[in-house]
This record gives sequence, structure tokens and C-alpha cells, in this order.
Amino acid sequence: MPVVTMIGGGQLARMTHQAAIELGQTLRVLSAGADEPAAQVSADVVLGHHDDLNALRSAATGSNALTFDHEHVPTEHLDALVAEGVNVQPPPTALIYAQDKLKMRRKLGELTAPMPAFAEITWAGDVTKFGDEHGWPVVIKSIRGGYDGRGVWMPADSDEAEQIVQRQLDLGVPLMVEEKVDLARELSAMVGRSPFGQGAAWPVVETVQRDGQCAVVIAPAPALDEDVALDAERLALGLAAELGVVGAMAVELFETKDGKILVNELAMRPHNSGHWSMDGCRTSQFEQHLRAVLDYPLGDTTPLAPVTVMANILGAPEAPEMSMDERLHHLFARMPDAKVHLYGKGERKDRKIGHVNVLGAAKGSLSDAEYVAAVREKAERAAHWMSHAVWTDGWDPHSND
Repeated sequence: MPVVTMIGGGQLARMTHQAAIELGQTLRVLSAGADEPAAQVSADVVLGHHDDLNALRSAATGSNALTFDHEHVPTEHLDALVAEGVNVQPPPTALIYAQDKLKMRRKLGELTAPMPAFAEITWAGDVTKFGDEHGWPVVIKSIRGGYDGRGVWMPADSDEAEQIVQRQLDLGVPLMVEEKVDLARELSAMVGRSPFGQGAAWPVVETVQRDGQCAVVIAPAPALDEDVALDAERLALGLAAELGVVGAMAVELFETKDGKILVNELAMRPHNSGHWSMDGCRTSQFEQHLRAVLDYPLGDTTPLAPVTVMANILGAPEAPEMSMDERLHHLFARMPDAKVHLYGKGERKDRKIGHVNVLGAAKGSLSDAEYVAAVREKAERAAHWMSHAVWTDGWDPHSND
């Protein structure tokens, strides 16, 4: 059976490893340390760093495909691996558009995809000019890197913007600027694509961001116009084909207040907005990613419930005295239907240490706002309990167990 190498030992690799076991495959992991989430569970671990070409070569040797749980591998290293015959998926010619936000925006412009206005920043005057033309406030982004709100700044005026730009440029950080969209909410369109060219889309989901970090995903997105949903799925599938993506890809979207959709960013790997699919869908994003990089026929993406809500377990400001195991015990006693996925990470403030999936009852309807709200509340209550050891509704586990 095939061996797939995944670069990165984080939670995405850990959950891909679970899917590999079910498919009878081996997931080899290039991990920076033996304590990283995937290295804790995989039997085939190569210790090394993603920016070390020799470590990448070592991890790739004897594998059928090489893929990623993050986009930070230097492009020149990937080009070297391809030249040496390594089956890199997604290929670096596609991955560059997830690594480099400016190249992504320019390519989307060539493909006439809907997106916010943008410009490259070479000096502080560029951001002032852009803001004066497109309105304040603006969004400043580092062109490479950045995730969960890092590498993104939202200055209120030109003075603040110029200070940010000057400071970051002095640090050698390449920057771009975008208009700040007057959005109603954020959405995500997840798709999978194989080298054969087969594509499959999951329903478009709503993502709820807090402090620049995904906190909740509602799948499918409630109150989303059917035509807009279809347009978003077609857009994502079309981009995957045009860019030559192989594997799972998330197209993060803005829904504007007038009902239009704009492309925010791309991620060419399993993504936080697809975690709901582990329990709420016939084929999870992790299984689909493996199917795709090995050019298997893709799996059925039909949801298993009218709505599934994923809530991230984010580290509390201070780790509770109650152990994670005891918290899990109390959660299962109260919510036997909750599906909990823990990443094997130490607890610290706002760190993603796991997530909870809650499926709505089959008799419910996505169009019923109270039904959707109840499922969401349950998922968020469970996630808060797992991170803080406090029930948001005041329930006392010791008096009620």
C-alpha cells in the first residue's frame, strides 16, 4: 500500500494520519520534534525542518506522494524535489498561490475572480495613496506567512498605517494592502481535486472569526442564497482546475452586505473550515486529501445531518486545574453525542488544542434559525468547557453527574 509523506507535524498531519489508517496507507511525517501532534501518533516519523532540503529529501525517499500540512516550505526546495522525480502534490506551480498573497491576487485578477482591490507596498507612501483612493480603514498583510490573525494589520488612518508599514519593511517583511470589505460574514468553499482532474465540493460553510482566528464553523452556511452557494462551489472548483491544485483546497470568502462573494485567501491543504467533515460528512477532508494526492477516485461529500457545527477548543488564559481527561469525562457524561478531537498540544492562551463537532438532529432544518442556533450553542458550550472547565450555562458537573 502507498506511503504518503506529509511535511509538518501539526494537528492537520495528525488527523490525516487517522484517515490514512482507515485507508490502509502509511503517512510518513516530517516533524520538527518528537512532541508535535502528528509525531506523537505516527509510526513513521522523520525529524527535521521544512526549510532543510536534505530533510525534505530524506522524508520523500520511497514515498508515493509528498504533501503538506502548511504552506511554508521554500518554493526553491520544492522545485528541486520535483526535478529529482518526487511526486509533490499540490505541485509548487500551484502552491505558490497559497504561499504568496500578492501572486495569488494577481493570478485571481487574470482569472477575473471577484476579490477586494489591492496593491503592493514598496514604501509608506503606497499605503497612503491606496487608502486615499479606496477609503479608510485598509488592511495591510504580509505577503508570505501569517495565519490566525498574525501578519495582518488594520490601521484606522494613514498615520497608523505608515508606522506599521515602515516598521515591517525595516524588518524585511514584504507587504501588500487591500480594501477593507464591508462584509456580512465570512464563508469557506472547500473542494478536492485529483491529478486525473476529478473535482468534488463540500457545501459552503460559514466561518466565525474572533480576533482574526477561526472559532466556529457552521456547515452548511445558514441563510445562504442557493445561487450564491452554487456560484461559490463553482468558483472554488474552477480555481482548483485553473491553478492545477491537487488535494484539498479551501477558498476563504467574504460575503458582502449586498450578497456578493469575494475571494479572501486560498489554502491548499486540509483547513480548519473543513474539520466539521470528520463527523458531519460521508468523506472527510483528510480522507479526500489522501485520495486526491494518490489519484484515487474522490469520495462522496454528502452531509450526514441538516447542520453540523464545529467549535475550536482554544486554550484558556490559564490552564484549568482539572485535567483534560477529567474534562472529557464530564463532557461525555453530559453530551454523549459530541465528537471531540484533541491534538496532543500543551495548553496556552488562544492556542488551538482541539475541536468539537456537534451534529444536528435529522428532523431539523437548516432554514430553522432556532434549530441552527441550538446546535451552535451546544458546540460552543462543549468547546468552552474543554478549554476552561467552566460550563457557560452554570451547570455543576459534580452535583449533576
